[in-house]
Formats: sequence, C-alpha cells, structure tokens
Amino acid sequence: MSQRTADEVREPTHPGSPVGLPALDVERARRETPGTLRVAHLNNAGAALPPLPVTEAVVAHLHRESESGGYEAAAAAGDQIAGTYTSIARLIGARIEEIAVVENATRAWDMAFYAMSFEPGDRILAARSAEYASNVIALLQVAARTGAVVEFVDDDEHGQLSVADLRRRLNDPAGPIKLIAMTHVPTHGGLVNPAEQVGALAREAGVPFLLDACQSIGQLPIDVDRIGCDLLSATGRKFLRGPRGTGFLYVRASILDRLEPPFLDLHAATWTAPDRYVIRPDARRFESWETNYATKIGLGAAVDYALSWGLPAIEARVTALADRLRTRLNSVDGVQVRDRGLRRCGIVTFTVDGVSAHDVQRSLSGRRVNTSVSLVEHARLDLPARGLPDLVRASVHYYNTDDELDQLIDALPTPRPIRSGAGR
Repeated sequence: MSQRTADEVREPTHPGSPVGLPALDVERARRETPGTLRVAHLNNAGAALPPLPVTEAVVAHLHRESESGGYEAAAAAGDQIAGTYTSIARLIGARIEEIAVVENATRAWDMAFYAMSFEPGDRILAARSAEYASNVIALLQVAARTGAVVEFVDDDEHGQLSVADLRRRLNDPAGPIKLIAMTHVPTHGGLVNPAEQVGALAREAGVPFLLDACQSIGQLPIDVDRIGCDLLSATGRKFLRGPRGTGFLYVRASILDRLEPPFLDLHAATWTAPDRYVIRPDARRFESWETNYATKIGLGAAVDYALSWGLPAIEARVTALADRLRTRLNSVDGVQVRDRGLRRCGIVTFTVDGVSAHDVQRSLSGRRVNTSVSLVEHARLDLPARGLPDLVRASVHYYNTDDELDQLIDALPTPRPIRSGAGR
C-alpha cells in the first residue's frame, strides 16, 4: 500500500492508534470531501461521502460520453477501466484475472452462490447472527429448490461466529458440506467475525468459503490469502467511498472452473459455433457486457484513494472514533449501545429508551446528523433473540470528527420511561 509523505500525515492525536502508525490528516480528508461542510455524515455503512477524485472521475467520463459517444468514450478510457481491476486486485491481494466488477455486493454474492451446484442433503454453513437478509433469502431459496440444508453456526460468548461450533459441524458426518458462507461485518452491529480462523478451518476441510465483505471493505485491511476465502463480495458505495451501483467479486483461480454463472451473455462467454459456446476463463465470466463505465472508473478512483491513505491507518482512526462514540453514548442516561463482538469496527448501534429508532433518526436528521435504522426484519436470527427492537445505526469514517460525535449526542431525543413489559 502507498506510503504517505511527511507533509501528508500528522503524529497520532487520538487514543487507540498503534504505536508508530501516523494518524490521518483529517483536515485534508475533509477538504477533499465537500459534503462535510453540510452534514455530520455518520451513515457510512449506508453510503459514504465520496471524495473529490471519485466525483471528478465519474463526471469526467460522463462528459466524455456526451461529447464523443458511449462506445467511443469507453474505448478512449480503456486504460482507466483496466486500472480499476488492477487497483481492486491490489486492495485485496488478488490477481487481476480473479476480479469481476458488477453492479453491487448483493449481485456479486448471488453470482458466486448461484454458480454452485447443490444436491439433496448437501450442507451449507452460515453465520447465525451476522448474516445479511438478502444472503439468507438466497440460502433458503436454494435449499427449497435443491434439498440442500442450511445450518446456522452458533454464536460464541461475544456474539461472533463460534469457531468451536464451526469446527464441530465440519467434523459432523451428517452429510457433505458444500459451502461456508459468512458475513464479515454485519449490517446491524459493530462486531468483526473471525474470518481468518474460519478460512483456516475451511482450507483444512477443503470446503469453499464465501465471505461477504460488504461492510468491511474500505474500513479494514483485507487480504484474501491471509483470510483464506475462495470467494469475496464487496460494494463500492460504503466505506470504500465509491459511487453507488458498483461492487466487485473475487473468485480464487483454483475454484473458478468449478463455477458456472447462473446466466451468461456475449461478454461472459463466446459463441463458438451454432450449437456451442465457451465460457471465458477468468472471473469476468460473472460480468455482463453492458456496464456503467463512468462509475466503474469512479470505483477505481475510490480504491486508489483508499490505498493512498493506507488501510491500516484508516482502520486505526475508524476504530478509535467508533470506540469514542460508544463511550459517549453509554454515558447518556436511557441510551444503550447494542454492539457485540470481541473485535469491533466503525458501526455503532444503539437504542434510546421509549423512542423508536425511526424517531431517533428523524430527530438526528433534523439537526443535520445522518444515521440509519437497522430493522428487526433484516436481522431475524439476532435482534428478536436478544429481545431488541429496530436499532439506530451510526457509522463513522476517517473524515468524521469528535465535534460530529458531540453533535450526535446533543441531537438525541430525550429518553422516555419504558412501559411495563415493553421489550428493551
């Protein structure tokens, strides 16, 4: 990853920075993020504010299309488009031919999952509390179609996927295990699942490992070899700070030929004879021919921008800011932080006694503080089991400041007495 020059960094000024790791130049990051002048944007797990280089890259290509035509503009921008694949590969420690750029993280995850073959009795292991709702729906659909069985691995005492229970299930002779699917960071909480430990068990058992990195890419360093995943899905719009409608899929070269995409077009395959076709040999078999080249270029710009700061430095600042926000929230009577996990990241979820999450969000929005709501219906294996309602979700990034954390605290509605028997 790129090294920062001396005039681009400052000595650590916040607690939690690893020794020897310089803090980010927050003032520069905010200058390059115009939205920080208008809002306290604490909804980065939804969609982060893009930096100027990303916006400029997208707009420049749109102008190119308007002046020369879409096909011609794409041809002229060939090096930039190719550079997006190079940058993504560098970001996650992969090879260029292992990267497909698609519309979003869900499409990336679905293209990988639906490319696999399942038979009656095949077992699919997934994380119980962390799984994303769209992933669970896909798991249940395929199980109903094929007779495969979905098993949700228990949580450990910290709320993370239990490595011990995963090991037990991998050694259980009940039936062949065809896939381990795990969400790295849940959308509704700040925990970070133990991806490297899961990857080690998956390699030992010879079971493919699909990692949903939608909420971790851009805020945590990701190395697919260190993690040991065979497939990884990610988005551009969240902590990576790229355009909406962008995402990517990583497919390890050693597993590629075992996967046939659920649908093909003339980009994913070549029509070689009237009755034959050949699927392309790289991960771009999971793409389609028509794509948004402006946002694809913008995604590459976002990856380059993140690499220029350095992911370890980003993680240090994001983690420290989130820890400080949890401390501030816990100091307010009637406010409870709901995050679990031994290792936590930039997502912070909480409740305010007697006030619905939507009302809290509206109150914060009225004071120009952006947050989101994590719905019970999107976390049916976690929040109901803990007796929790919808949660307020605040998610920090390195361009956020302590003043913005205080702005959130000051904008919270007053807690109200909870009626007897009401859930917490």
